[in-house]
Amino acid sequence: MLREILSRFEDLVVIKEPVKKELEITRYLLKYPDRPVLFEDVEGWKVAGNIWSTRKRIATYLNTTREELIHLIAEAMENPRQYKEVKEAPFLKNSTKDFSLKKLPIPKYYPRDGGQYFTSAMVIAKDDNGFVNVSFHRMMVRDEKTAAIRLVPRHLYAMWKEKAENGEDLDVRIVVGNPVHLLLAGSVSTAYGVSELEIASAMSEIAFGKPLEVIELGGIPVPIESEFVFEARITPELVDEGPFVDITGTYDIVRRQPLVVFEKMYHVDDPIFHALLSGGYEHYMLMGLPKEPQIYASVKRVVPKVHGVRLTEGGAMWLHAVVSITKQHDGDGKNAILAAFAGHPSLKRVIVVDEDINIYDDREVEWAVATRFQPDRDLVIVPNARGSSLDPSAEKGLTAKWGIDATKPLGRKEEFERARV
Repeated sequence: MLREILSRFEDLVVIKEPVKKELEITRYLLKYPDRPVLFEDVEGWKVAGNIWSTRKRIATYLNTTREELIHLIAEAMENPRQYKEVKEAPFLKNSTKDFSLKKLPIPKYYPRDGGQYFTSAMVIAKDDNGFVNVSFHRMMVRDEKTAAIRLVPRHLYAMWKEKAENGEDLDVRIVVGNPVHLLLAGSVSTAYGVSELEIASAMSEIAFGKPLEVIELGGIPVPIESEFVFEARITPELVDEGPFVDITGTYDIVRRQPLVVFEKMYHVDDPIFHALLSGGYEHYMLMGLPKEPQIYASVKRVVPKVHGVRLTEGGAMWLHAVVSITKQHDGDGKNAILAAFAGHPSLKRVIVVDEDINIYDDREVEWAVATRFQPDRDLVIVPNARGSSLDPSAEKGLTAKWGIDATKPLGRKEEFERARV
């Protein structure tokens, strides 16, 4: 559970004094952006944030390295594995229908947010054919038992829409406080019919040698490693959702979104609520890391030797990337740029470097641009392309994308070598 996970981290910050859930949690999480923070008293509850705010911490927990993390995620995405059903779960020890969302430690992160927001919650739903979908969705608390859920047109939206068109509710389970392999799986983009629970189970087997364990709760499988679980239903009714600060740190707009009714709450003994700071490093990691294998696979189709892909923190791990390749032909750098845009359509800028550049060091990447790139020769601009809806500079979903080929010309490689001792 989260307390045991947090106890492993030597850089854990423990806040013992009382902290309010409105804005005060945010101030601490911004003060320690890359360190996990445990709040011992948020209006009577325990809360943790910035848990998975660095690659190293995620990789260490999953028994791998920063460089190999992309391959672990890719392996799980390409080869999902069956999860294991069990009969007991720690969260079953405490259950009630007598609860208020308003009194739970659900933060209001920023002054203009529409209200308290679930940000780390994942929604689990099962369609009539038995397909189980798991996905992240922000939810704005409206009153004691309802919230507005942001649904983009993906799998959960399709499941909800089919029910809503018939005037029916979609039965769901909402989980909060999960290990990182579940969180990463909940962020992947995969084909309809491939369950994220099976991707999480594959990560668990690769990292820990055992499958993901779940328990059936009203016919829907729920990971037993959950701090909080809610029985809920997404209704056909639409209500206002927002404003809310998204991954770029800017406010998203108000939209009409489905209403969620919460009916029953379960939690472990002495639970810890996971506060995922929107626009923080943890948000970057959980949203961006599952996209890196997609970029890697796309580039590898056009350039055989791809050494690494990194979505950068400066680009909110969504809009900017660095790709390391070994060129075999002049022009490989530009092909890699175009392939990266195809692998992650929200990407706005990509820098392609040689294998001697450490893509996790921004200074080395900038050095490659400074010494190996000429704008009139190595710059690729793609105007009026479909970009990210999260980019406030885009207009009607259209953006200009640009790629920087900071690789050495094959015929003059020795001229661009860095002096070494």
